[in-house]
This record gives sequence, structure tokens and C-alpha cells, in this order.
Amino acid sequence: MKNSGFLVVNKPVGPTSHDIVNQLRKITGIKKIGHAGTLDPFAGGVLVLAIGRNATKQIDKIVKTQKKYKAQICLGVVTDTHDSTGKIIEENKIEFITRKKIKKVLKNFQGRQKQIPPMFSAKKIKGEKLYNLARQGKIVEREPVEIEVYELKLKNYDFPGVEIEIICSSGTYIRSLAYDIGQELECGAYLKELQRTAVGDYTLKNAVNPEILTSQNWTEYLITNT
Repeated sequence: MKNSGFLVVNKPVGPTSHDIVNQLRKITGIKKIGHAGTLDPFAGGVLVLAIGRNATKQIDKIVKTQKKYKAQICLGVVTDTHDSTGKIIEENKIEFITRKKIKKVLKNFQGRQKQIPPMFSAKKIKGEKLYNLARQGKIVEREPVEIEVYELKLKNYDFPGVEIEIICSSGTYIRSLAYDIGQELECGAYLKELQRTAVGDYTLKNAVNPEILTSQNWTEYLITNT
């Protein structure tokens, strides 16, 4: 199909991933558009869009590739969603935590591990999306999922703010990782900001800001040699 390929978008904070898909449907006139991995509205960064039938057939291959993130975590506070969009359910007065201790804890989260998907997620249990159940005040048992964290680095530390960089397998919830780090540090934590900097070989360097895309220029940014 002519004009079938991949568009790498730098999703801004605010819209959903589906909002970006709808925007591209209007711009391109093509209905068959999918994306390789959802970014929550509060998160920004690399969103790979498959435009047209030929590209959408290959999307699973891209979904399964490793992801890279930059995350801001706030210590001492827990929210019900594990991120900045949720209600605060716990606040702890905490003493200063050393960089050494944080680095030691981060090491514990490297490698293969089991992770429990958060209630506020699009994962389905018995056909029902978890976030729909969560909004009804229901909490259901979730089976742990095997993930892998290839790299987890402390990039900056300004107490109570911790900036980390993560390279991980597909299916890893960074919100859950932030929450689990907070539990390990015995102070609680939530994910304040998140930017995805790479999906497989697609990086922010490849990404275009969606607001500059028009029906006249979008094909200039189309990657067709995948």
C-alpha cells in the first residue's frame, strides 16, 4: 500500500495515545493506524505509529522490543494510581535517604523479575479492563507478570525527587516500579513524570512533534524501510 509505514511521534503530555492516532487519521485520511505501546496521558515521548495495513501487520514485532524511559519519582508519598494523576493515600515524614542507599535498592530491581500490574491499567481480567474496575472501587487479584529490567540508573537526586533511567522489556509498568522502589526504601513513592526516550531502535532523535504534521507534509516523516 502506498503511504504505508511508521511515524515516530514525540507525544506531548496531555493527550492519550489514542488521541494521537485519531489526529493522524484526520491528517492522513487513513483509518488503519495503530501504535506500538500505550503512553499514559501524563507521560510523553516516543510513540511509534503504524500507518496503513502493511505497517499495522508488523506492529506486534515493534511492541515486543525493549523500551527506554526517563522517570521522576517522588519519595514519601503514595497515590492510588502509583502516579501523579491519582489520589494521595499515604504521606510519610521521611529523613534524608542517601544516594548510596538508593543505588543499592535500584540494583535489586535489575534483571528478570515478577511484577504485579497496577489496578489503574488497561490490562484485562475476565474481559474487563482493570482501570474500569478500579474506578468502581474494586480491587481484584492480579497475577504477577515476568518482566526484565536491563538497566536501571540513578541520573539525578534532589531529595525527595529521584530521577532514574530505565531500559526494560515490553510490558513493564514504570508506575509499579516506582511504587515498588518506594516500598523497598520503606518510605513510599509515586511516579511524578515519565518520558519514553526509545522504543527498540526508534528514539527521540527520530521523533516528530505531532503539532507540525499536516496533510501536505506527513509523508516526509514516514519510515518505510522497516
